[in-house]
Amino acid sequence: MSELFDKDFLWGAATASAQVEGGWNENSRTPSIWDNAPKGRIKNGDNCHIACDHFHRYKEDIALMKELGLKSYRFSVSWSRVQPKKGEVSKEGLGFYIDLVKELKSAGIEPIVTIYHWDLPLWVHDEGGWLSEKIIPLFEQYTKIVVDALSDDVTYWIPMNEPQCFIMLGYAYAVHAPFKFGLSNIPKATRICMLAHAASVKTIRKYAKTPPKVGIAMAAGANIPKTESLADIEKARKKSFNSGIGLMNNRWWSDPILLGEPVTAFGVFKTHREDMKEIYQKLDFVGLNVYQPYGVSKRKLDDSQKTSMGWAIDGRVLYWTIRFYYDRYGIPIMITENGMANNDSVSSDGKVHDEKRIGFMKDYLGSIKRAVSENIPVLGYQYWSLMDNFEWAEGYAPRFGITYIDYTTQKRIIKDSGYYYKKVIETNGEIL
Repeated sequence: MSELFDKDFLWGAATASAQVEGGWNENSRTPSIWDNAPKGRIKNGDNCHIACDHFHRYKEDIALMKELGLKSYRFSVSWSRVQPKKGEVSKEGLGFYIDLVKELKSAGIEPIVTIYHWDLPLWVHDEGGWLSEKIIPLFEQYTKIVVDALSDDVTYWIPMNEPQCFIMLGYAYAVHAPFKFGLSNIPKATRICMLAHAASVKTIRKYAKTPPKVGIAMAAGANIPKTESLADIEKARKKSFNSGIGLMNNRWWSDPILLGEPVTAFGVFKTHREDMKEIYQKLDFVGLNVYQPYGVSKRKLDDSQKTSMGWAIDGRVLYWTIRFYYDRYGIPIMITENGMANNDSVSSDGKVHDEKRIGFMKDYLGSIKRAVSENIPVLGYQYWSLMDNFEWAEGYAPRFGITYIDYTTQKRIIKDSGYYYKKVIETNGEIL
């Protein structure tokens, strides 16, 4: 067995409630902003009302996780399943997550709980959503409900997934729910979001029954150095935190939350020193969601170098993102998402042969191996995703899973990439 990866390395896979659960109106659950997306906003007229029917099939899905040898499973809680209305708690809705966690623990799988992964309850949206300070105490209360219910069996907590994305795409560019447009929303929504995150972190630390490890999942990336000369590395590092998407995705969010340092972006957007004492709450790890490098001209890439969504494939980005983040912020790292969309289909032999994804995994996991070999503390890797699912505004066409979902029958088929990943886990990374 490989001695490079720690024996407790969290080899896992990830999902999100809106993307897999379905059961959108069962046990008193009320709609989220994704359940009532306006017509034409989601490709092919798709919706997330059934998704992968994980709400009814979670035991079957945990059996799949066990078959894959997963050591961990990152999932998110649906706020509107737990709190269908303001001031209410659904015993049945909360019970689903209690049962899910207990089933995971029985299978020897470590639960990693994301408290918020984009599916804002419609009733919270009607209160102003992420543009109103009312959400701060509401998010704090919701966090306490989840922690009280699950913390007997949960160590790893992630209050929020990719605040960059649900703020930028949902409140500035109107391409994700709640489909609001206005760049002027960014400073206000960012501040409110950061304060709500801080309130959630404090609540977890105060009420968790098992000593918690708390992190945040950041949409992250890096510019890849042209060569590994010191000059080129420093040039790439600077670009990764100080220009374009690197500024808004990396430094704009991470400096205040991970360092307590305010940031000015493009001379227009500002965070403020007086908020930092509240926003900065020491975390146990930072989760990085990494898919493609920054600064790549995709026009020059052939199909073998791109996913079915047109995202660039270059595994080096995972190493450089890990390294640059650790150098800057100095806390342990977990890869909380990494994966690729592919045009997968079931072959005549009844299997799903996704060789391109296997190549992707070898490339990206090799990057983690390099980071670990350089003594950077990487706690785990959560492949995105455990299964094909509802890919937000893109609907069901992109397939990210290591498990194929037939959306007509809800049949699950572990793909070749899933069996490859099983071997990686069995050898604790020795085959990489």
